[in-house]
Amino acid sequence: MTTNYLDMKFQSISSNTSFVRATIGAFLSSIDLNMEELYDIKMAVSEAVTNAILHGYKNSPDELVRLTCSYEETDLQYNIKITISDTGNGMKDIIQARQAMFTTSSDDERAGLGFTVMETIMDLVEVLSQEGIGTTVTLHTTVKK
Repeated sequence: MTTNYLDMKFQSISSNTSFVRATIGAFLSSIDLNMEELYDIKMAVSEAVTNAILHGYKNSPDELVRLTCSYEETDLQYNIKITISDTGNGMKDIIQARQAMFTTSSDDERAGLGFTVMETIMDLVEVLSQEGIGTTVTLHTTVKK
């Protein structure tokens, strides 16, 4: 059984979202994913990172977002786990936040589909959040060999 682990922190600025996508892509390139699987994982990670930056920290560049990614290889599949966490605002109501079209953003460009996208793409999305403490989103997916 092969395992690998990545742990990084980055500033809470929107331009780092593309850096994180590239980093996840590079990290997971050593396993046998097709382009669609890799794209989906990067999309889900982008949504979680964007939520941390925009909602958790309200675009405060002095704050740090933490991302961990690990995978475990078995004979038949890869089990991938990605965690994105912030120590920002936290969520008052996780159930409401996970509803399609719900957003706390006053920006008309935000559709409130971040969790919907993550939950459509990934096998499991876990969300832990506490107001004033922060939020942790854990993405799980299994990819067949």
